[in-house]
Amino acid sequence: MTTERPPQQSAPGPLRRILTSVFAIFETRLELIGIELQEEKERLVGVLFLGLTAMMLAMMSLISLTVLIAIFFWDTYRWQALGGITVLYALVAIACGLRARSNLRDAPNLFDETLAEFRKDRDTFR
Repeated sequence: MTTERPPQQSAPGPLRRILTSVFAIFETRLELIGIELQEEKERLVGVLFLGLTAMMLAMMSLISLTVLIAIFFWDTYRWQALGGITVLYALVAIACGLRARSNLRDAPNLFDETLAEFRKDRDTFR
């Protein structure tokens, strides 16, 4: 008579538990990256829409202002008025361009929260 033992399933070893924990932490961090990317995408789409709307309305108002000033000064200083408006628009455009460049240069890192979590995880495993 042979007695066959059913295969015993051993409890997970410490290495297996550590690897499972590491992969679970990694999965959580990847989910966090995905959430941050989604939030950033939604924010950028909203900002882009509002920016384009503001730009379109500003252009319409500037065209109307230019026509109004040109009509007002048509008989006396039409070229000087149009030249002054052109210089004013150019100065404002340069100021806006410099401001946009500084905003892009000083933008925060996209994954600050995720990187902070990775640093905490690294410090935990030390």
